[in-house]
Amino acid sequence: MQSMQTWHDALAAEKAQPYFQHILATVRAERQSGQTVYPPAADVFNAFKLTEFAQTKIVILGQDPYHGDNQAHGLAFSVLPNVEIPPSLQNIYKELQDDLSLYIPNNGFLVKWATQGVLLLNTVLTVRAHEPYSHQAKGWERFTDAIIEAVNKSPQPVVFMLWGRPAQLKAAMLDNPKHLVLKAPHPSPLSAYRGFFGCKHFSKANDFLKSNGLEPIDWQIENI
Repeated sequence: MQSMQTWHDALAAEKAQPYFQHILATVRAERQSGQTVYPPAADVFNAFKLTEFAQTKIVILGQDPYHGDNQAHGLAFSVLPNVEIPPSLQNIYKELQDDLSLYIPNNGFLVKWATQGVLLLNTVLTVRAHEPYSHQAKGWERFTDAIIEAVNKSPQPVVFMLWGRPAQLKAAMLDNPKHLVLKAPHPSPLSAYRGFFGCKHFSKANDFLKSNGLEPIDWQIENI
């Protein structure tokens, strides 16, 4: 069987399922009723537009999109330029500084990671403005589980970074011995000091990629 190269190949059957059509219809109806939903409709699937299936080297799981104004743009943990860097991402930058001696940039726009093969995947892809978790249990989790399962079957070695308990529950799905599964507490200020700081996931991921003959990730986000 030919290995799948694109998200379209990997997810065509999933997207045809009634539950997936139901999610899209539910979110569309909320927007049409005047409810603000983040990210904007054109950005909901940005993670897959920027990181193609066959190019995926690293998966970082988030939970919910940011629910504040002008933050979310379809990549977990990332915010648009000229938006204040959220606390969890500030802590990710602190760990990168400690782990790889990178400087802490003045923005939280992570497109540079995505275009190198870092899939920044929230397990729920939309949220009502200022209502965290408002789109939980509407079907997104089933869809993003299918994405995780598809990447798990990938013949190319992939690093999964599972931060916090909800992400770590996905470890049970990851049974491909080619992959590396890294676990740590969530980078949120509530938990980062319990072991996210000092986890060295970024250097461990790059060492794993290099040991498999793959280009490491340039994690430095530049100032703008």
